[in-house]
Amino acid sequence: MRVRNKYRKPIAFPSNAGSRCSMSAVVWSLVGFLLMLQLYSLVSHKNAVTGDIQLRMNRHPLFQELEQMEDENIQIPPPRGKQSPHASKRRPKRTTTLIDEFLDEKSQLRHVFFPDMKTAIDPIKDAGNDNYHYHPGRIWLDTKGNPIQAHGGCMLYDERSSTYYWYGEYKDGPTYHAHKKGAARVDVIGVGCYSSKDLWTWKNEGIVLAAEETNETHDLHKSNVLERPKVVYNEKKGKYVMWMHIDDTNYTKAAVGIAISDYPTGPFEYLRSQRPHGYESRDMTIFKDDDGVAYLIYSSEENSELHIGPLTEDYLDVKPDMRRILVGLHREAPALFKYQGTYYMITSGCTGWAPNEALAHATESIMGPWETMGNPCFGGNKMFRLTTFFAQSTFVIPLPGIPGSYIFMADRWNPAELRDSRYVWLPLIIGGRADRPLEFNFGFPLWPRVSIYWHRKWRFPLSWRESK
Repeated sequence: MRVRNKYRKPIAFPSNAGSRCSMSAVVWSLVGFLLMLQLYSLVSHKNAVTGDIQLRMNRHPLFQELEQMEDENIQIPPPRGKQSPHASKRRPKRTTTLIDEFLDEKSQLRHVFFPDMKTAIDPIKDAGNDNYHYHPGRIWLDTKGNPIQAHGGCMLYDERSSTYYWYGEYKDGPTYHAHKKGAARVDVIGVGCYSSKDLWTWKNEGIVLAAEETNETHDLHKSNVLERPKVVYNEKKGKYVMWMHIDDTNYTKAAVGIAISDYPTGPFEYLRSQRPHGYESRDMTIFKDDDGVAYLIYSSEENSELHIGPLTEDYLDVKPDMRRILVGLHREAPALFKYQGTYYMITSGCTGWAPNEALAHATESIMGPWETMGNPCFGGNKMFRLTTFFAQSTFVIPLPGIPGSYIFMADRWNPAELRDSRYVWLPLIIGGRADRPLEFNFGFPLWPRVSIYWHRKWRFPLSWRESK
């Protein structure tokens, strides 16, 4: 039989050959699937172990204060005055939400979101239990007793002077609307700068990039828009370079501006504006990697996506290489940071001055693809978490000596009086397994969860404060 089968023409038993090939394919496919399942199990186990280690590290006494969350139970007050009989018979209006109360400058809850000067943080006078404490949403005074003006800003740590420099929009002017449907705005005054050794006591270093008062064609003319200034230091050139969002009153210019200085406290020389890679640019940030390469990340295409690309060696222009990320998600206000080789980013939705839900994203390669990890906010209440604690991301500060710990910098915008917008600084911790699968890949990510914890009052761990 075997001899006859050996020399029989193949067409004599096509069904047997097909069955054997099919069976072989099924067996090998099953083996491959089992191997992949085993590999995934190993990776998941490694991730779990890593997460457990990270969680144990985070439960060290250094982290106990930072990881404690506080709940908020804010009751919406009844409408003011008596309701007319006719109004009570009409169909009820939409239920008032906390966001409505937040945006209503006459709200009875105004003091909850924007406490008055009596509760201001004053590092010069505060002592005892309030020393070195952050109170998100309260007025924050500088060493001269004036409210800090550094909105939409960034933090630069200057190693040569062991000093932190906080840059941001100087909005100490009247709020108005350029036209009936225009957004609330303040005339451009410039970029403010504050210095500190401890991230709590801030000295006003003045306006380091000033507005142009007379030349209406200049990018920095007071009638235009200057937002989200970001400063990085270029070691090779010995220069401090500032990038910012430059626009006109109607937000149609959609460009970046570039300025340069020999000193962190300026003055900065304004060089020019441009549309990076030929695309419109609005909310943006600059991220400097460990190897010294800096990247520009900006909202583009009507804020429907983010673009990212490296800067030139002198940080004064973008290189041609660019990638589109988070396409179709409509995100803005990007804030990037890095931990153990993984890049993280916090973004905001696009709702003007109104607060919205933050999202955390991560990737192993800064040029992408980026994966969305979900809402990083914990504590407060559901509405606090869905509004990023009634604030919007602007920057993330790493805490030296405390791996996996950062300060999340955000702005609580006050569209009724923009100069009275507040700062929301909260602890951001990387640790624990992600609690949401990736959107585009199978399974959970290999990187740990990003958590921003709500506190009415908090401070750094004692060991960090003593090391400063």
